[in-house]
Amino acid sequence: MILAGGEGRRLGPLTHDRAKPAVPFGGRYRIIDIVLSNFVNSGLHRIKILTQYKSASLDEHIARAWRLSPMLDSFIETVPAQQRTGKSWFKGSADAVYQTQHVITDESPEHLCIFGGDHVYKMDVRQMLHDHLSRDAEVTVAAIPVTKEEARAFGVIECDESGRIIAFHEKVQDPPSMPGRPGMCLASMGNYIFKTKALLDVLEHDAATEDSAHDFGRDIIPRMVQSGSRVYVYDFHENRVPGEDEGAGYWRDIGTIDAYWAAQMDLVSIQPAFNFYNPRWPIRTGISHDPPAKFVFRDEANARVGIATDSLVSLGCIISGGRIHRSVLSNRVRVNSFSHIEECVLFEDVKIGRHVKLRRCIIDKDVEIPAGAEIGFNLEEDRKKWFVSEGGIVVIPKRAKIDSP
Repeated sequence: MILAGGEGRRLGPLTHDRAKPAVPFGGRYRIIDIVLSNFVNSGLHRIKILTQYKSASLDEHIARAWRLSPMLDSFIETVPAQQRTGKSWFKGSADAVYQTQHVITDESPEHLCIFGGDHVYKMDVRQMLHDHLSRDAEVTVAAIPVTKEEARAFGVIECDESGRIIAFHEKVQDPPSMPGRPGMCLASMGNYIFKTKALLDVLEHDAATEDSAHDFGRDIIPRMVQSGSRVYVYDFHENRVPGEDEGAGYWRDIGTIDAYWAAQMDLVSIQPAFNFYNPRWPIRTGISHDPPAKFVFRDEANARVGIATDSLVSLGCIISGGRIHRSVLSNRVRVNSFSHIEECVLFEDVKIGRHVKLRRCIIDKDVEIPAGAEIGFNLEEDRKKWFVSEGGIVVIPKRAKIDSP
C-alpha cells in the first residue's frame, strides 16, 4: 500500500491543484512514479494507492500510465477515501489504512509493505523484505542517518545492537543521537513492512483510542515498541540497487519548495546521485507520443543559438534560439530566441517569449512568459506577485497570467 493522500502544503502553489505525489519531477515523471518503480522493479506487482487530497490528477496518471497484467494477478489501483468506518475522512496515515482494511483482507497477504508516495530514492524492496522475514519481525522500519537538525522533522529511532527498536521519537526538538555518532540521528523514512495480523490488531486498538492522532509515526510504531512487539530497523544504507555503483543511500524528502528544487538540480549534475540512466533499474512512467526535442538556430554573431547545457530536456520541446543552463524541462516546452533560462524547472506546455530571462524559477504548466520578462533577478519585486521560497526560488502557479513588461 502506498500512502498518497497528503496535501503537501509546504510545496505552496505546486499543490494548489494536485496531490503532492502527482507533482512533476525530472521532466517527464511524477513523484509517485519513483516509489511505484521501486515496487515493480522489486517484483512486487500487487499495489494499492490510498488517495484523498485533490487526487484527480493522480488518479488519471495512474489509470493512464500504470497498467499491469491481470493475467498474472498483478494490479496497481487507487483507493479513494470512502468514509467506510464513519462520517470522517482519513484522520492520519494509520486511519487511512484502517478505513481501507477491506482491500487487505480481500487479498489476504501474510506481509504488507506500507510506503509513502512522496520521497525520492531507489530501493530494492526485496532486500528489506528478506531482512524482515529473517528476524521474524512484526514490523520493520526503514531508516537512514541524518543530521540532528534535519532529524527534528522526522521520526527518530533508538535501537539495540541487534537492530531491535527500543524507542521511537516522532518529530521532537532534541532527538537522540546515534551511539558513537554525535550529531547524527537515525531517521525513519516512513516505509514499513508489517505482519498483516499484527498490523490489523494494532489498527483496531488505535481506532478505539480517542486521544490518538492515528498516525504510524506518532502512534502505531511507538505503541508496538512499548508493548514489546518485535519491531526492527532496516538500514537503508545497506540496500544495493542493481546497476548502481554511485548514490547508495540517496533519499530526499522533497516536502518544501527549496528541497524540491534542489533535488531537481541534483539530476542535472554530471554524476547525479539519483540516476535516471540505469537500465537495470528504470524509473517508469506513461508513454508519450510527443516528437523528439528540437534545437534550432545557430547565429552566434547575434547571440541567437538554440542550446541546452547541463540540463534535462523532455520530448516535444523546441529550443528556438534560446539558451538553457542547469534546468529541467518537461514535455512541450517552447523557448524562443534570445532568452536565457538558468537553474529553472519548467512544467509541461510552458511558453517562453523572446528576450526573457529566468533564474532559479519553477514555472507550473500552461504558463506563457511574455517577451522581455525577467523573473528571479529582483526577489523583492517578485514577492509582490508570486510565491518566493526562503531560499529565493520563485514559483509561478499553473496557468498564471503574466503581464508584459
